[in-house]
Amino acid sequence: MSIPMIPFTEGEAVLDWIGLTDALANGHTLPKAEIGDTFLYRGKDTLLSRAAWIDGLGMAVKTATVFPDNPAKDVPMINGGLNLYADGDGTLEAIVDFHLVTKWKTAGDSLLAARRLARPDSREILIVGAGNQGRALHAAYSAAFPQARFTLWNRSRANAETMASELPGITIAEDLETAVTQADIITSATMSTDPLIKGAWLRPGQHVDLIGAYRPDMREVDDAALLRARVFVDSFDTTIGHIGEINIPLEAGVITRDNLIADYYSLDAFKRQSDDEITLFKNGGGAHLDLMTSRYILDRWNARW
Repeated sequence: MSIPMIPFTEGEAVLDWIGLTDALANGHTLPKAEIGDTFLYRGKDTLLSRAAWIDGLGMAVKTATVFPDNPAKDVPMINGGLNLYADGDGTLEAIVDFHLVTKWKTAGDSLLAARRLARPDSREILIVGAGNQGRALHAAYSAAFPQARFTLWNRSRANAETMASELPGITIAEDLETAVTQADIITSATMSTDPLIKGAWLRPGQHVDLIGAYRPDMREVDDAALLRARVFVDSFDTTIGHIGEINIPLEAGVITRDNLIADYYSLDAFKRQSDDEITLFKNGGGAHLDLMTSRYILDRWNARW
């Protein structure tokens, strides 16, 4: 039996965002994942090696390289590969395109939280960051909020215009503060080490989705935003002690562990208490989500005929 190699375009054609979020929710009803993450750095370059094992779902190993200067050389910033192994006997079941898994895992992770935490009547969605993940977030949020209007803010106007030309209907924001105050959902995917989004700009009823910060020195929102919101994470194990967005204010005593309400292993806690509260979700990623996503991809791939 040949091992399937699932490429990006053909694989993406059989997927849907709502189905993925349901698969992620179901994955968190299984025994808690065992995960092993290794982060290596050379200046601003990063090597991430992530492995996960979920009893009943199998094993996945993904290695990613993140080189922020690559786009200036016309080379993708993120590269890597993923292997998916069978739960029963550990045999290799599939090799899945790295970028396919990463795109759908990352945006799907955030969409699962938004489906539970954002107000269902949300109509104005702000995307902060015009990179590949910004494009994926537009696709994901469009599936769950089909009536929404999208606004884009990016440091580089030229990059924002490029993304807007690819996705007709997006409005480019001139001023981030104004765009934040007008949004029902703010989803941010930047490489910022200095907080871009200020808590003073937030208003009751909003949902804030933070994706970009993945290193200990990275943050996209300031302390005030965390203090004004009810804060959720996808995984305590992959955010606390690892990501600056959570770890810096924890170590400074600005917030305590009690400020983090739940992760996806307590998915029933992901609900709004009122229409006026501000909810904030930190998307930390993690190999267990890569495993759940790649298993969903393989299942859809096998069912395509």
